[in-house]
Amino acid sequence: MSFTTDESRRDESRWPDVWLAATARGTTICGDFLAATALALALQGAGAGGLAVSGLLLAATLPLVVLAPLAGRLADRVDSRTLLVTVGLAQAAICALLALVDQPVLVVGLVTLLACGLAVTQPCLAALLPAMVRPGDLPRASAISQTAVSLGALGGPVLAGLLVGQYGTRVPLLLDAVTYLALVVAGLLLRTRRGGRRTAAAPAVPDAPRGTATGWRLRRDPLMLAMVVSTAVVIAAIGGINVVEVFFIRETLHGSATTYGLVGAAWMAGMLPGGWFGARLAHRLDDDGALLRGVLVALAGCSLLILLAATVPTAGLLVPLWLVAGAANGGQNVFANLLTARRVPEEMRARAYASYGAAVQGGSMAGYLIGGALLTAVPPRPLIAAAGLAGLLVVLVAVPVVARAVRRPMPGGPGVRQQQSAERVRGGPLQGDPPGQPRRAGIPSEHG
Repeated sequence: MSFTTDESRRDESRWPDVWLAATARGTTICGDFLAATALALALQGAGAGGLAVSGLLLAATLPLVVLAPLAGRLADRVDSRTLLVTVGLAQAAICALLALVDQPVLVVGLVTLLACGLAVTQPCLAALLPAMVRPGDLPRASAISQTAVSLGALGGPVLAGLLVGQYGTRVPLLLDAVTYLALVVAGLLLRTRRGGRRTAAAPAVPDAPRGTATGWRLRRDPLMLAMVVSTAVVIAAIGGINVVEVFFIRETLHGSATTYGLVGAAWMAGMLPGGWFGARLAHRLDDDGALLRGVLVALAGCSLLILLAATVPTAGLLVPLWLVAGAANGGQNVFANLLTARRVPEEMRARAYASYGAAVQGGSMAGYLIGGALLTAVPPRPLIAAAGLAGLLVVLVAVPVVARAVRRPMPGGPGVRQQQSAERVRGGPLQGDPPGQPRRAGIPSEHG
């Protein structure tokens, strides 16, 4: 695996860059959730029907799926500072325009443009993170980034509820425009950079995997392909609970609106400790196959807890279940990020992160559609149970596929892959590195 940067290799991780990128990412995520909640409330308050709200959700998601190949390639080929500053300014301007319009068609169109920018900045930031730290520090850096994302996702809806009630939608949307300036600040201040000539100039090393800058393809990497496909299908299977949940809590379990809000926040709250636990556990998963198995175990845990949720007699009992499920989700995100950073050459890492993100978003969209369609004919409780059971079945089907993928050799000879993976986790030297020189993940700066 090639862990190179455009600069001379460094012995120390750049933790100020990690914290700066995480802060920028968490701030913009908070703004995204703030705007999404405010716009949904505004459409509902203006008398718009379910079609308009569905259009809003699709507008915020579809570009992340459709534009993934182009956006990932752009993030790999253009200087990260240029992308973050340019796209951040454009998103701030679009959000300011959103504060001035109220026609549903214009709102959906501007949200689509915002999502186009997000399709670029997400893989750009994700691909930057491994370049900021030594390989042995990457689990901790991933946990820091995910903590910021989770805090932003928790704070956005709360702020929206407070601000929309007091000031309407204009103030929340203007505040969201300000949050996008965090990307501009990060782009200007981050010392770590990637893309453009930096990435193109990264030298090859003898231990490079199947992919080089021109040769790596997702379909040729059995472990990455197994992770992306299994994650997307599990999310499609269980994603319908996001549609069914409100009816399950409010109508079947007769929970209050406050309880519904607490249950919704519990999953994101669980992701906070889950990311840190996953980071600690990742140090013991000393090869790529172990990380992939960790992803499957986490997905199975989420599915099992959703299945158990179908048995609860009161809505309050969903809170502890969702806390544990969120923790499993947080660990799964860390494992997936580390596996991508290990196996994908630096020159193409943004494309890999974009492809993974597109699979996750595509699975979510499929889950929304399936859940919404089935809800017209099936009560909420059986649907919750069916979603959890379907997720478990998908994981069971994926187990033999993953086992075969793990056994398939990677270029470099038998056993080399396992040894190199273990050395990366410990931050030690790899084949092709100068003696005594720890290898760094190559990218100049940093969801998920």
